[in-house]
Amino acid sequence: MNLIRYTRRLAAALAALAGALLAFAAAAPAAFASLPPGHGGPTAITPLPRPPGWNKHPPLPPGHFTGPVHSATVPAHTVIIGGMPGWQIALIAIAAALVAATVAVLVDRAWTTRRKPATAAA
Repeated sequence: MNLIRYTRRLAAALAALAGALLAFAAAAPAAFASLPPGHGGPTAITPLPRPPGWNKHPPLPPGHFTGPVHSATVPAHTVIIGGMPGWQIALIAIAAALVAATVAVLVDRAWTTRRKPATAAA
C-alpha cells in the first residue's frame, strides 16, 4: 500500500472519529441531565421530607391588587404562525442540489482518472 492511500485512510478514520465525538458532545447534555439527589427524580436516594402543599404558590402579600387584568385596546396580529417560510425551503433545496451536483462531478472526474485507456489489440 502506498503512502498516499495510507494517509487518506488515516484522514478518513480521524474525520469519522471527530464526527462521532461531535455527535456525542451534542447529545451528552440531554442524556446525562438529572435532578440533584434529594429533589425527587431518578437520582434521589432519600428524598427530603416536605410539608403538605409544598408545590402550591405562597399566599399573596396583604394589599395585593387582585382585580381584573387590563387588556390591550389594540388587538395583536400574529405575523408568523409557525413553520418555515417558503424562501428558506427554496434556499435549502437549491443548496442541496448544488452540493449534490458538485459531489457528482468530483466523483465522475475521480473515476475517469482511475480508468485505464482502452488500447487497440493488433
